[in-house]
Amino acid sequence: MHHYTTGEIQHALVMIMTPGLAFFYGGLVSRKNVLTIMMQSYVSMGVTTILWVTVGYSLCFSGDTGGIIGNLDNAFLMGIKPTDLYGGADGTIPLLLFVVYQLMFAIITPALITGAFANRVTFKAYLIFLVGWQLFVYFPFVHMIWGGGILYDWGGCYEHEGRIAGVV
Repeated sequence: MHHYTTGEIQHALVMIMTPGLAFFYGGLVSRKNVLTIMMQSYVSMGVTTILWVTVGYSLCFSGDTGGIIGNLDNAFLMGIKPTDLYGGADGTIPLLLFVVYQLMFAIITPALITGAFANRVTFKAYLIFLVGWQLFVYFPFVHMIWGGGILYDWGGCYEHEGRIAGVV
């Protein structure tokens, strides 16, 4: 019998948050906008997954360019094998599990933002926002904080038990 690790359970729970958020926002908008607001959350899952696998993970967690953004050494997850272990947690979890766990947060973050402009933007505008926000805001900030970038170097993060617990 397979015993699930804490990491596997955590990323599954974060994954469940996105459909839950879709239903929550669907209940907050007028009847004619329910499908649109729910689809924005679900589309975030697909578009962000494609962006994350192609360039997102690499821009966040590989290399460093001026402390602002990573490089494309791991684009399309090149160089990552199923047997690789993530060193940040004493080398005990598979690197691909870490990739998926971080992907879940990349998915839920723009989905949370959709509540701010519910009923105010077209679906096309949302797609443009989603891609632009991921590439120019989310990926650089993840690198600057958790990818060993400039904010981490400046001491803008506080740690608990050796892991980043928040941003000052």
